[in-house]
Amino acid sequence: MRATGVVLIIIGIVMMIFNGINFTQKKEVADIGPIEINKTEHKRVGWPMYTGGIVAALGVVLLIAAKKK
Repeated sequence: MRATGVVLIIIGIVMMIFNGINFTQKKEVADIGPIEINKTEHKRVGWPMYTGGIVAALGVVLLIAAKKK
């Protein structure tokens, strides 16, 4: 439980620093014999800054609960 709390604190801090993740997805549009047409899409998964704070606070609660036992 203590390790989970530490991991959640670290993830929460990282989520507050970085507000999202960008990635590229390659899709095949058409495949006609030897000719192949591909499309590259740039996508972003974002989250609000307070989400990282909530995750970090949950990690602190787990650390406190682990110390009381």
